[in-house]
Amino acid sequence: MNKIAIYNKILVKIKQYDTIIIHRHIRPDGDCIGSQMGLKELLKASFPQKRILTVGDDIPNYLSHLGQNDEIKDEDYQNALAMVIDTATEDRICDHRYKLASYSIKIDHHDDSFDFADMNFIDPTVPATGALMVEFYLANKDQLVLNKAAAEAFYTAIVSDTGRFQYRGVNGDVLRAAAVLVDTGIDIEEIYSKLYLKEFAVFVLQSFVYKKMKQTPNGVVYIHFTQKIMEKFGVSIEDASGLVNVLSQIKGALIWVAFIDYPDGSTRVRLRSRFVAINDIATGYRGGGHLMAAGATIYSLKEKKKLLEELDLRLKEYKLANPEKQ
Repeated sequence: MNKIAIYNKILVKIKQYDTIIIHRHIRPDGDCIGSQMGLKELLKASFPQKRILTVGDDIPNYLSHLGQNDEIKDEDYQNALAMVIDTATEDRICDHRYKLASYSIKIDHHDDSFDFADMNFIDPTVPATGALMVEFYLANKDQLVLNKAAAEAFYTAIVSDTGRFQYRGVNGDVLRAAAVLVDTGIDIEEIYSKLYLKEFAVFVLQSFVYKKMKQTPNGVVYIHFTQKIMEKFGVSIEDASGLVNVLSQIKGALIWVAFIDYPDGSTRVRLRSRFVAINDIATGYRGGGHLMAAGATIYSLKEKKKLLEELDLRLKEYKLANPEKQ
């Protein structure tokens, strides 16, 4: 079945239900929130008689303008459709009450994605779920209404997961999808300001990163944000997590990592790379994601050391096989 036929089939299911509840993954990023809230706005504009609801944990402040979660009761799932967006595995779904729905649909683009819904659509060749949302709209544009609220959310989703169109996987189709959104009249400058402008304290912490970053023997660069450090600089976990890519432009450092301590005793690991696949390593530490952008969770310094050793070995092997790529 081709993609247009799949998107048509998804719309048929949407039309069958008066209540649609959209789920997403835990610890959401821009693609996750943008895709979820954009789909909500798209369906609200297209089917004003339907109840379109979103569920999830706290939304990061820099994405809160895109929308907020709804208060949802268990009985809301009766005779409802649950849609799970941008979520690779069942354990990462935020709020497992999606199982209470009469029917469920999954739409995702992660490389390590698995089926868990009644209908599953996964396309890892597309670099952002937001781009899949635009494809869904275009396949059914005679029956759907793309307003500026949906377009802004989808554009935020796409630029977030493509690094402003610079990551692998960006092609003409992705750029054309972005053009469709721009043509609605969204303010790109405002979108970028909300995504990338930071408080002064974050830049002070960024200078700390450059002073305290460390490197493994083969070039994995990493920084560890403890609760004490974040409190000292007056920044949030979200702010610290967003600094992982300040390590991205070091020559020879094809893998870079940020460790962020959480109040519950866990340490969130943000893994990024250039050329080198690292998502399979993340999977071994309660995580996963894209080939070169993944997340994991660890619970001890022993796990941290082991993870860094695995990444260092992966980088060593890659450099030996590809000496021209730095």
